[in-house]
Amino acid sequence: MDLFDYMRQNKLEKESPLAAKLRPTTLEEVVGQKHILDKDKLLYRAIKADKISSIIFYGPPGTGKTTLAKVIANTTSAEFKQINATVAGKKDMEEIINTAKETLGMYGKKTILFIDEIHRFNKGQQDYLLPFVEDGTIVLIGATTENPYFEVNGALISRSIVFELRPLSKEDIKELLIRAVNDSEKGMGAYEGVIEEEALEFLADMAGGDARHALNAIELGLMTTERSEDGKIHITLEVASECIQKRAVRYDKGGDNHYDTISAFIKSMRGSDPDAAVYYLAKMLYAGESVTFISRRIMICAAEDVGNADPNALQMAVSAALAVERVGMPEAQIILSQAVSYVACAPKSNAASEAIFQAMSTVKETGSLPVPVHLQDAHYKGAAKLGHGTGYKYAHDYENHYVNQQYLPYELNGKEFYKPSGNGYEKKIKEHMRWLKESGKHEAK
Repeated sequence: MDLFDYMRQNKLEKESPLAAKLRPTTLEEVVGQKHILDKDKLLYRAIKADKISSIIFYGPPGTGKTTLAKVIANTTSAEFKQINATVAGKKDMEEIINTAKETLGMYGKKTILFIDEIHRFNKGQQDYLLPFVEDGTIVLIGATTENPYFEVNGALISRSIVFELRPLSKEDIKELLIRAVNDSEKGMGAYEGVIEEEALEFLADMAGGDARHALNAIELGLMTTERSEDGKIHITLEVASECIQKRAVRYDKGGDNHYDTISAFIKSMRGSDPDAAVYYLAKMLYAGESVTFISRRIMICAAEDVGNADPNALQMAVSAALAVERVGMPEAQIILSQAVSYVACAPKSNAASEAIFQAMSTVKETGSLPVPVHLQDAHYKGAAKLGHGTGYKYAHDYENHYVNQQYLPYELNGKEFYKPSGNGYEKKIKEHMRWLKESGKHEAK
């Protein structure tokens, strides 16, 4: 490191955000993640013993992935290198690998390579690392907000231990905020700030488990609030609400939380819980989810989970889908809420969806079975001479407009695919079909 690099590094450290300044350097300073960092846990023991193997840290923003990598950097005797996959490329990795080989060969010293946002590397870049992880040239620590089992090379995953970091609890966030206000060495203790209990509770709740979001808010509050008559900076509820203008909703439209929220949304409608369904609807809308995407999910749920128990559910869902495209936000949220609450409260049946799934399975198993001759088309050229359509009974010529005849291929005689439930309108359908079949043998009118 030359003089200019040294000066630049010092300047960055002085001017870096509070979240970076307050970052722990030892395991004892880490807040939260007790499920992997209690003293009897594997990760804690491995860091303490300096026996780290390749690791993938996976979790939402602000939960401590980079923090844990820094703690490892401060406790290991190995060389520690760090890159960010959003800006680094293969050339950067090649330089690190070459240095790691020299370090291992000359001094017998391992190199730990920390790659932040590792999911940003493409398959080729991830493949490049594989042989060097395999032969021990480097110990890999990857950090990602995306599910590593989808976004990280399977071969790298198989050679690593995946640790999932969870959103911090309110108590964890409160502890960090108090530390930030009072710590004169790393925090903002020199500002002589005081955070009121109401403001502390509010910020801890609004942060949504994201430590960085909470610390950014308290830093903004301390730096922009005038001192009171007692000479101290008071972080009141009013100040705190100004510093966090909007709740931190953890919802990445391309990531796990997107799929988790959608899953909860659909399952709440299916489970007939309109309150939960509307809540998840609000969460998606608040985070900027596409109304067309949401309306498609409502239509699918109306067909799959309500079906013929309430045929109006699909009509409601389709009408809502058309309406939100024409109306747009913010009024579209009212239309979506109506559709969601209707579908959630409707009687449920998956008989129609199960019917097609079973029919598709049967077609796959049995192949192309011949259509019964009497159902075949007799109108195209020469078909009648071949006997197509012979013996067909026209349903409207019979009492109740129904006649019992073979409709399925003969090989599937007696097979049932659609089995109406006893819920909602399907109860009437079930009774009607039973009545038709019992009175199905009639003479032509």
